[in-house]
Amino acid sequence: MFRPLTKEKPMNTTDLVEKLAAAQGLTKVAAKAVVDDVFKAIAEAAAAGDEVNFPGFGKFKVQARAAREGRNPQTGATVQIAASKKLAFQPAKALKDKING
Repeated sequence: MFRPLTKEKPMNTTDLVEKLAAAQGLTKVAAKAVVDDVFKAIAEAAAAGDEVNFPGFGKFKVQARAAREGRNPQTGATVQIAASKKLAFQPAKALKDKING
């Protein structure tokens, strides 16, 4: 059945599938398909540069990171870090309020 979450063990896909299956009366196979499809849809939207917004939960958005200089910690040599994109999550106020009690 569902294992309680602790700081030592973060929630993973299996935990989410088990929780969804129990809550919605689905088989674990069906719940896994739903979870996989949700993650796939978020990844595809992010790859296209779209923002994904879930009111009351938060939003995922792609942010550009500029090229910059860094240092090799072993040698101290200066290295160029290429520009890149990252996926950021911004929690909604309702989620922040729930987390902070």
